[in-house]
Amino acid sequence: MLSDFSVTHNVKQAVPFFNVTNIEDSLRFYVDGLGFVMTNQWAPEGRIRWCWLELGNTAIMLQEYWRDGRRAGAPDGVLGQGVSICFMCADALAIYLDLISRGVAAERPFVGNGLWVTSVNDPDGYRLDFESPTDVPEDTIYSGDNSEP
Repeated sequence: MLSDFSVTHNVKQAVPFFNVTNIEDSLRFYVDGLGFVMTNQWAPEGRIRWCWLELGNTAIMLQEYWRDGRRAGAPDGVLGQGVSICFMCADALAIYLDLISRGVAAERPFVGNGLWVTSVNDPDGYRLDFESPTDVPEDTIYSGDNSEP
């Protein structure tokens, strides 16, 4: 049986792994839109099929559904339905302003659970929440200028 010590000290990071229907669309969204950096990839036949992306101290992996030499094998329906990944940030409002300046359709920030929250959906419907602590009252909606709220 493993000791609590070995389990506790061996787990280093949780990395979301998203299967996607079109990796080129996903890379445009994550790299160009959100600012992730690709730090590793698998590209059989010279075409990216899997990659590791980083943003700050976080990471995600993307892999395209692929079968018999073409895009195939994705399940029916919206892939990301019900999936939400929360990125804890120093300043979610700054993230929001950066995202909209890049043309990303980010939701207007609001305060929930003592956090500013702004959200985006990737091309396959995976929801990404960018959150930062605040003492602004619950249910406040960001006014759109550079001062809170």
